[in-house]
Amino acid sequence: MGRDNRRKNILTSKPAREETSYSLEYESHDPSSALVSISTAIDAPIVSSYNDRIRPLLDAVDRLRHLKIMQEGIQLPTIVVVGDQSSGKSSVLESLAGISLPRGQGICTRVPLIMRLQNHLNPHPELFLEYDGKVVPTDEDNIANAIAMATDEIAGNGKGISNHPLTLVVKKQGVPDLTMVDLPGITRVPVHGQPEDIYEQVSMIIQEYITPEESIILNVLSASVDFSTCESIRMSQRVDKTGQRTLAVVTKADRSPEGLLEKVTSDDVNIGLGYICVRNRIGDESYEAARAEEAALFQTHPQLSKISKSMVGIPILAHKLVQVQAAIIVKCLPDIVRKINEKLSSNVEDLNKLPRNMTSVAEAMTAFMHVLGSAKESLRKILLRGEFDEYPDTNEMHCTARLAEMLNQYSEEMQSRGAESDGNADFLLAEIKVLEETKSIGLPNFLPRAAFLTLLQKKVKAISFTPFEFVEKTWNYIETVVVSVLMKHADNYPQLMSSTRRASQNLVALKKQQSVDWVIDSVEMEKLTDYTCNPEYVSLWNKLMSYQNAFMEILNDHSKPTNLCMDGFGDVDIGHLRSKVVAVQEAFDLKMRLAAYWKIVLRRMVDCMALHLLFSIQNLVNKEMEEEIINEIVGVEGRGLDKMLEESPAIAEKRKRLNNSIKLLKESKEVVSKIMDQISTLSFGN
Repeated sequence: MGRDNRRKNILTSKPAREETSYSLEYESHDPSSALVSISTAIDAPIVSSYNDRIRPLLDAVDRLRHLKIMQEGIQLPTIVVVGDQSSGKSSVLESLAGISLPRGQGICTRVPLIMRLQNHLNPHPELFLEYDGKVVPTDEDNIANAIAMATDEIAGNGKGISNHPLTLVVKKQGVPDLTMVDLPGITRVPVHGQPEDIYEQVSMIIQEYITPEESIILNVLSASVDFSTCESIRMSQRVDKTGQRTLAVVTKADRSPEGLLEKVTSDDVNIGLGYICVRNRIGDESYEAARAEEAALFQTHPQLSKISKSMVGIPILAHKLVQVQAAIIVKCLPDIVRKINEKLSSNVEDLNKLPRNMTSVAEAMTAFMHVLGSAKESLRKILLRGEFDEYPDTNEMHCTARLAEMLNQYSEEMQSRGAESDGNADFLLAEIKVLEETKSIGLPNFLPRAAFLTLLQKKVKAISFTPFEFVEKTWNYIETVVVSVLMKHADNYPQLMSSTRRASQNLVALKKQQSVDWVIDSVEMEKLTDYTCNPEYVSLWNKLMSYQNAFMEILNDHSKPTNLCMDGFGDVDIGHLRSKVVAVQEAFDLKMRLAAYWKIVLRRMVDCMALHLLFSIQNLVNKEMEEEIINEIVGVEGRGLDKMLEESPAIAEKRKRLNNSIKLLKESKEVVSKIMDQISTLSFGN
């Protein structure tokens, strides 16, 4: 028989007696549906030989739950018991488990109660609680008090609730092999001692458990209520609109028999897995007596006897739950295997990305030099060679392009701020005034050098703040880039990050100050003297001087218009100079010389800035950065690398978490692998 057929055999059972039968169709993991049928007698014991074949499946899932695999985001097949307060939920669970649960006013189940029922051949039951890493044995007489005490320990004294689960293990002869999660009952009105938002708290817990597709919702309803108004139905419909994973248990059938048949057959609220009607145990009835009374009720009651025998009684409920449980487990196992493997691979990959735990200074030095070398190469690529393959989509890290943009903007600002600012009303007046103030005893017709330098110094001073702004902006950008690259390469070594950041910031601050000092010297040099070997100076001066004859003609011939259009000056009105003809010719020569030389000065301040900047960046990357960082981290006495041997708390915690997760996932994988093999080999006949 093939593997698929063998899996389907898990879901089929034939108890000894076949007085009634029902079938449940549940979609399997395979594309086709698995039709699972079961026959049972209404007066037979709850447990049958079916349990022996389900037990391996349930043990595997319980083992996974015990390993806390759900903390890894892997959901497990779970029967989740929900119901409105006073719906009879506790009575149903007591009948299935054959034990007494806490009773009282208000919410008795204040924490998720994981009930693991296991058929036990020994006539002496074994009961114990598991929570907070503890195992607390108990017995049937004291189980209710033990649960209450454990609940108080978890959720605190009073009537508050908690999402921290409590596990109850019941090993008892005759119980069905089931694992169910009983959740707090739904109440809208808080009683004395309960939080005002009790409804919201309970709702959040219920939604958390019933939302996963792996959860089967066991919805406990009282026969006396309109099912469509039950809050538990509304909650389950939000997450299971078609009802394909919802099973309803209708309690208190003996108290409200009228119309019950119509309720469970019309199914107005989409209960896809069907209804089971039960009678609640009354008073001190034994569980055996209660089952006998229940069987008689549905056999003889005028109205209840009309309900199909496949839909009544605790034994039928037990078998159906076992059946549904087996189906969902078989369906989910392949997906659980896949998720475990994916999570395991992901965690191993994350663990391998963490820095290796270093045990010697030699290892620390090797790691440190690797970080420094790789960061240095990255900076060479993006700051010197213009390569940005490491940051293809991060434009700010395309550094040569950004630096070129900054330099072009600097050049434009220098040209704009250094442009001729004389207006029509004061053309040549400044030059005439300076010439007058720099007169000295000597031969006439010699252009005073002091006049030229005075005007030059004034123009240089007017634009001197622009290179300082450029230096500030450029080195701030370079600092951002350098720190970003170093932090990226030191990311796995938190011990290095603060020292590396500090060293890089100190170095960039030093380089910025060096640039500021260089700019100060450059500005002072431009003020100090006038010199260029650029032939463009003479060429431009001659070109400008060619306007002198036309200029003088306008001044001497008052009949001519007073406007003159000159390259570099535009349309100039010179009418105000006709009264100053004597001084004008010398002033015109001075202005043209200064205009020709000023273009050289502006270009020189841009060109030299570019050379200085490129030279400084190259020195920073190739020489100074490595030395600065080594001095900062290693220290004068060479003991700084000892810090690298101390793993940061964050990395240590992450390593511990990943190792624990990998260990858990490996154990879980082994558990699932074994049960998958057993599915193929176990026999499920009579």
